[in-house]
Amino acid sequence: MIWVNQIVQGVLLGGYYALLACGLSFMFGVMRIINLAHGSLAVMAAYMLFVLAEHFGISPFLGLLAVIPIMAIIGWVLHHVVLERSARAGALVPILSTFGLATVLDNSMFDQFGADTRSLSPYIDTLGYDSWSLTDDISVGQLSLLTFVVALVLLGGLHLMLRYSALGRRIRAAAEDSETARLVGVNAVSVYAASTAITMVLVAIAGAFLAMRATFDPYTGPQQLIFAFEAVVIGGAGSLWGTLLGGIVLGVAQSIGAQLNPQGFLIAGHLTFLAILLARLYFTQGLRHYFTVLRARLSGTAS
Repeated sequence: MIWVNQIVQGVLLGGYYALLACGLSFMFGVMRIINLAHGSLAVMAAYMLFVLAEHFGISPFLGLLAVIPIMAIIGWVLHHVVLERSARAGALVPILSTFGLATVLDNSMFDQFGADTRSLSPYIDTLGYDSWSLTDDISVGQLSLLTFVVALVLLGGLHLMLRYSALGRRIRAAAEDSETARLVGVNAVSVYAASTAITMVLVAIAGAFLAMRATFDPYTGPQQLIFAFEAVVIGGAGSLWGTLLGGIVLGVAQSIGAQLNPQGFLIAGHLTFLAILLARLYFTQGLRHYFTVLRARLSGTAS
């Protein structure tokens, strides 16, 4: 039963990784931009919530009502000031731009808050450590389950928005072919700005749960970016439900690795990511070569 418990904990941890990664996956799926400032922006949102809780006694859940609009505005400005301009210069420039942004954010937060670790756990009463015992060996943390449910709601909401709303149709059109979308009246720049604002809303929520479930400091962002990036790659870049699957695979691998060896938590996750990445690269290339050869042979037979 101990292995069942590790898998359960890994699945719940995967919900957090999916929540952390959904903004990264959404931005890549729409604009083909890998935002290296993703983790740092989540930490920035966590610090906003911490300031509201520490100095004004506002619950992190209520604080999100103030932080989410601020992050959405930051996303809109970020697109017009950084992403739109850098995207015109090629695929590499947005990566360099967001890397520079992450560096500025990390050092600015260090200058403002110092190197001390912070957490929102003291401001959510007992939610951070309360759990339900399913059996003698299996327990489910309330915060972990809430995180998983929020990840499902956000991913499901994004899916419904993209499929059924007018904004979602414009986003899909711009993501498919921005030039053609312009010909039918879709303002791609405005759509991308709205998409970046939506991404920052997702980042704010991820930052809140990061701060509630663990400690954070100004340089926590890069590590969270790695987890998010691994979940996105494992599940398939740009796939929302694939992001959930990728997060679960990563979380289960880390949980089982920790059970096998106290030092195996991170190593198991990284090895799983590397194995899936290599398998996808070689397997996909092999399939493409096979179908190319098969198509050529069928064409020769038909002629």
